Amino acid sequence: MFLDLFYGLRDEGIPVSIQEWQMLMTALEKGLHGSSLLAFYHLSRATLVKSEAYFDAFDRVFARVFHGVEGELSLTQELEDWLNDPKQFDGLTDEQRAQLQRLDADELMRKFLETLEEQDERHDGGGRWVGTGGHSPYGHGGEHPTGIRVGGESRARSAMKVAEDRKFESYRTDSTLDLRQTKVALKRLRHLTRSGPYDQLDIDESVDETCRNGGEIEIVFSQEKRNNVRLLLLMDVGGTMDPYYAPVSRLLTALHEERGLRDFRAYYFHNCIYDTLGTTARLYRDRIPTADILRTLDDRWKVMVVGDAAMHPAELMNPRGNINPRYESDTRGVDWLLRIVNHFDRSVWLNPDPPKIWNHSQTCRIVQRLFPMFHLSVDGIEEAVAALVGSRRSALH
Repeated sequence: MFLDLFYGLRDEGIPVSIQEWQMLMTALEKGLHGSSLLAFYHLSRATLVKSEAYFDAFDRVFARVFHGVEGELSLTQELEDWLNDPKQFDGLTDEQRAQLQRLDADELMRKFLETLEEQDERHDGGGRWVGTGGHSPYGHGGEHPTGIRVGGESRARSAMKVAEDRKFESYRTDSTLDLRQTKVALKRLRHLTRSGPYDQLDIDESVDETCRNGGEIEIVFSQEKRNNVRLLLLMDVGGTMDPYYAPVSRLLTALHEERGLRDFRAYYFHNCIYDTLGTTARLYRDRIPTADILRTLDDRWKVMVVGDAAMHPAELMNPRGNINPRYESDTRGVDWLLRIVNHFDRSVWLNPDPPKIWNHSQTCRIVQRLFPMFHLSVDGIEEAVAALVGSRRSALH
């Protein structure tokens, strides 16, 4: 099988030499693949591929050679073509929704893999096969309380899992359109305190002391006033956040250019915060443990979370709720949110969705009980900043 990979890469035009192949074999001997197909994938790509230009060709060969190992999710081109031409869905009645079978994550994935093996034709409507516009748990453009979205775009925001690699785009830090208003809204994100050596001439105090001394000049020095605010920004990326790429990029740009902050860090997540956060939008590659962030940053940091808080309830409330089945963990998303709220002194949530629809989402209502929620607008940012630097709010119980 390993030789099939080597010769398959050479056949695809990827320049793999004996030196790179020997490096991979040495890494396997040392156990660096972690006895996992996913870890072996990353290890072999890192050792055998010299340029990002060959990533797509490598993925094709890898999928062909290791097809079916560990039940990897893969879709045929024919199935993808079906899903790219969906049937319109009229919706279900309340009685029909009540009759739908609710599945846990393990049962859902097992039945999905079985269905992929059996299906050999296009499916629209109905409730069993992978298709569009029906009440099947698999496909898109339909409705099911515990389903896997395959292809297409999120509409009802109700999928429990998504059967694809999620590739998101990092928010920009050089956005200029309407940036001035955002910067003005963030101006209150300052809390000046005196620190450092006494080497700053205090003119007002010097005048006062001179007057008190009957005109004899008295020079008074004081410490420099500095902004003592440390801000942690956590941003939801991809999926239903794609329409809000521009306003979130403006916010991130303004914060990067806010030189007065004592410290600033920004991380990414998708839908809900779990055991890792992304240092870039490549969440499952450039990531850092969330627990490490909580250990590194003390409670003086302010937290600003940006996201629509709209997801399948299982993503927030169930163990292994991550919508990407490859990166599940036993700790619930709501527990990570609680840890953030209880660890830091002050935190807020900025929601880009219109406030009038916030209560339509069960998960958004839950998040509002944990975080003060404000709209991602100039007025909303001003209100969020006031909450961050204003009076201390009572602790969450």
